[in-house]
Amino acid sequence: MGVIFSKTRKGHDEIENRSGALSPRVRRVLIFVDGKRSVEDLRGMLQSDDLQHTLGMLEEDGFIEMSGPASALSSGAPVASQASVTAFRLHPPGDDPVRLQQARNFMLNTLNAFVGALGTSSLQDRVEAARSPAELRTLFDEWYHAIVSSRDGRREAEQLRSKLLEVI
Repeated sequence: MGVIFSKTRKGHDEIENRSGALSPRVRRVLIFVDGKRSVEDLRGMLQSDDLQHTLGMLEEDGFIEMSGPASALSSGAPVASQASVTAFRLHPPGDDPVRLQQARNFMLNTLNAFVGALGTSSLQDRVEAARSPAELRTLFDEWYHAIVSSRDGRREAEQLRSKLLEVI
């Protein structure tokens, strides 16, 4: 599961009219954003070292918007009804307390760094109270939404998501 972006009306206007506001490299990224390709697909096609930054800038400037996770869009189901559990790794049976603590710390630290404690205190309390990876997995979508709701978090969201999925 990866994030998929689609062009906004402003993005389509930029492609049609070439206002000159975008560099050729950034314009190329905008052209490839089609509402079907995930960030991973774009990364493979564009070979851009700063793709995350470019996508974040295009989103902040209103040229693109997040459509949702790839698994939701490819199945045709509404984004909100899709569970992120399909992206989780299979770990050996039994709960590993070290891995659980790593995941819990990662979620708490990223929430504090990118969103702040004030807006996410309820989520942070539930992350701290989680006693199994399964409990943390139920909070994954809410954590991810909180991260992408911040400007800096949006730029790093895919990388953070990948790191958390390694341990959760």
